[in-house]
Amino acid sequence: MASEYDYDLFTIGAGSGGVRASRVSAAHGARVAVAEEYRVGGTCVIRGCVPKKMLVYGAHFAEDLEDARKFGWTLGECSFDWKTLRDNVLADVDRLNGAYTDTLENNGVDIIHERARLTGPHEVTLDSGKVVTARHILVAVGARPRVPDVPGAELGITSNECFHLDAVPERVLIVGGGYIANEFAGIFNQFGATVTIVNRGDTILRGYDESVRDRLLQISLLKGLNFRFHASPTRLERTDSGCIRVEMTGHDPVEVDCLLWATGRVPNTHDLGLEDAGVELGEQGEIKVDRFSRTSVENIYAVGDCTDRIQLTPVAIREGQAFADTVFGGNPSCVNYDCVPSAVFSHPPMAGVGMTEGEARNKLGSVKVYQSDFRPMKNVLAQRNERSLYKMICHGENDQIVGLHMIGPDAPEILQAAAVAVKAGLTKADFDATVALHPTMAEELVLLR
Repeated sequence: MASEYDYDLFTIGAGSGGVRASRVSAAHGARVAVAEEYRVGGTCVIRGCVPKKMLVYGAHFAEDLEDARKFGWTLGECSFDWKTLRDNVLADVDRLNGAYTDTLENNGVDIIHERARLTGPHEVTLDSGKVVTARHILVAVGARPRVPDVPGAELGITSNECFHLDAVPERVLIVGGGYIANEFAGIFNQFGATVTIVNRGDTILRGYDESVRDRLLQISLLKGLNFRFHASPTRLERTDSGCIRVEMTGHDPVEVDCLLWATGRVPNTHDLGLEDAGVELGEQGEIKVDRFSRTSVENIYAVGDCTDRIQLTPVAIREGQAFADTVFGGNPSCVNYDCVPSAVFSHPPMAGVGMTEGEARNKLGSVKVYQSDFRPMKNVLAQRNERSLYKMICHGENDQIVGLHMIGPDAPEILQAAAVAVKAGLTKADFDATVALHPTMAEELVLLR
């Protein structure tokens, strides 16, 4: 390690990718510093998937308490207190922030609570004006919610602010059709809000298997969610009563108490000095990197959502690990992006890995599709008509499983194990040869016909 620099590695951003890269690099013997202008942990831990999953758990109790009566439980009058859940979630975020901070410090990583900008290929300047040099610089600044440029857009909130609301709004309008929109739609709906999803197209969750996403739409409608397709807000304004009046294309205006922008995320690379340092950016501000996460500048790297490869926390973590092993561990490594599983924590949740049926037909031509459309045992006894759908897509010539997609209770938990089989290239016959674990929902995967 060269001594002419202050550090061997300077990481900008202490999210999932930056923390993993910094910790492992330090374990390999590098002198490491991390600059984080907000809180250690990043989007996932502080204002994303972790606190959101806690809200999902809280929302599930709405139906669980109702179903409990069918299982013999006598319950008194139940009420929900948003502030209790909110404050408990935020307290756990504080705990995780501390845990991530301890992880870095215990590995000898210096944490600098300031914003950092690149001012040279080996140099960053902190907000305080201090200049720090490093042999290698890693950019791991993540992404931020996209807010459309329409009049009054500032009256809406993003997923960042959902965790800090003073109360559950009575009427919520969610703009977008992706996973963030559908997850918060389910959360607010279960907490008693009237929810409307506004989508510029006619498809929710584009990129997921058509049968599974259509099932979610059907169930969402039955749960009372409203959808306005081919609609885009054109103006927001505050009314005399304090509500938000939303004008949109193709539909009449509506008045709501809260509007949530869930229109995607953009790399958080603005005003970081990247272009001045010679780092090449894409049209959306994403940092262009090679398979080893190296940018157009030899000693500057980038991982995570700011590269706009696959915006998932586990992917950022793997990229951070691979970077550290490559640069400081003497083991050149890169991430394989094939068969990355993903989930939507909607109500009910859905999950998938590999190719959708449409993708498989376009790429392979000959495919075989196996499905199980069933009502989970718990729903039967609870007299809830909600049905699950499991779908397996196989190569038509050799029966290799190229995709698994499902919607239903615990679908993400079930898919995690099944994704190993898809990644390993197993066939339908391998699933058929596995004895079912009965009675479970997961056994449908080895009983598909």
